[in-house]
Amino acid sequence: MAKPNMSLIKNPMPTESPEVRAHSFSEVAKGYDKDTALDEALRCLGCKNMPCVSGCPVNVRIPDFIAKVKECDFEGAYKIISESSSLPAVCGRVCPQETQCEAKCVRGIKGEPVGIGRLERFVADWHNEHSTEAPTPKEPNGKRVAIVGSGPSGLTCAGDLARLGFEVTVFEALHTAGGVLVYGIPEFRLPKSIVKKEVDNLLSLGVKIETNVIIGKTLTVDELLEDGYDAVFIGSGAGLPSFMGIPGEGLKGVYSANEFLTRTNLMKAYKENPETPIMKGGRVAVVGGGNVAMDAARCALRLGAEKVYIVYRRSMEELPARREEVEHAAEEGIEFRLLSNPKEIIGYENKEDRRDPKNGFVTAIRCVKMELGEPDERGRRRPVEIPDSDFTLEVDTVIMSIGTTPNPLIKSTTEGLEVNSRGGIIVNADGLTSKAAVYAGGDAVTGAATVISAMGAGKTAARAIAESLLK
Repeated sequence: MAKPNMSLIKNPMPTESPEVRAHSFSEVAKGYDKDTALDEALRCLGCKNMPCVSGCPVNVRIPDFIAKVKECDFEGAYKIISESSSLPAVCGRVCPQETQCEAKCVRGIKGEPVGIGRLERFVADWHNEHSTEAPTPKEPNGKRVAIVGSGPSGLTCAGDLARLGFEVTVFEALHTAGGVLVYGIPEFRLPKSIVKKEVDNLLSLGVKIETNVIIGKTLTVDELLEDGYDAVFIGSGAGLPSFMGIPGEGLKGVYSANEFLTRTNLMKAYKENPETPIMKGGRVAVVGGGNVAMDAARCALRLGAEKVYIVYRRSMEELPARREEVEHAAEEGIEFRLLSNPKEIIGYENKEDRRDPKNGFVTAIRCVKMELGEPDERGRRRPVEIPDSDFTLEVDTVIMSIGTTPNPLIKSTTEGLEVNSRGGIIVNADGLTSKAAVYAGGDAVTGAATVISAMGAGKTAARAIAESLLK
């Protein structure tokens, strides 16, 4: 075996140049080649206590799969990852490893941690490119489970149960399976061919997926139980967008990030002569500082915006988006207007401003400058308005990206299902809701969170369902 690589710096991820990628929906990060993956794997010390695993919500055996990479047994590495993760090619691209597994890596004490996510992506991509062996269905155990939603939590729960012989049917409201993976995350971060491949793997295991079925309209949770399903898992996500309640949010040219990204990603608005209308060109303000805000801003740029602003009320240190996404956005020319908070969206309907509205779109957004005050209950310093610091950005489009909450449809149509004050479904440690045989996980429980945390919830519920129905 090759000598350990004691470099303090991880191998950089090859990326498309900012000048090219700012005008293209092709994937930005190109991934490691075989030699780079081997070199990075040799940075892993193979710690016996495996601290990195404790940072992984689905408990991938990280040192074990990296050991296989060191041996150039990439298929063996994939098999180890897939024991814990149903979506390795997805996680390798969008999981925030820097705050999870890599944050626990001992190599990060005196340098950079091992590039665990980059190695996971390499292994999954190698498997998808070279393996021709499809997963085989397990012998049926006679139990049926319905999954509501085909996002990360639903697909994970479905995959884990199918591997145990359950007859699993996934009900998806949209016309394509994948949930937020297809409607929310842009092509340049997560190619939809990757998502399709992961979904196809689940289909090979015997999972059935029914699209264009809205649970709460087409069918209810109670009807699924009446139809003979032994358990139901609700992984319907958090698709209800939040707004600020400021004047002008009803003007033309104001989008929620959910709508904007769904039109762009799922409905392919970036293609020539798209079937769905969307802004193209002009000046854009995106309100918010999370990963969704970065995705919306970078999509707007690729759709032809001449200028894109990120308007966020805290400083760069508090920006919740992944560092890599923030850096990519800045490299592409997106301007960060930090410590700024919107007060009003201005347009033709505002009697104080009679400028040409450009086909009825907004004309500006009025903001106030902020400063950081005392910490709040979570330890983050509260943003406080600076008096008489108002300023105006002339824009044609405003995209609100300030969070989402679970859609109330399922709660309103399911008898005995308890939710909290934010609309999240209340569950116990096993994902069991207040309704017998009904489980839930992911954003439908927590509100908007990460793909990998939703997957972790799907695994937890799958394990509990199996223990309950197979005892």
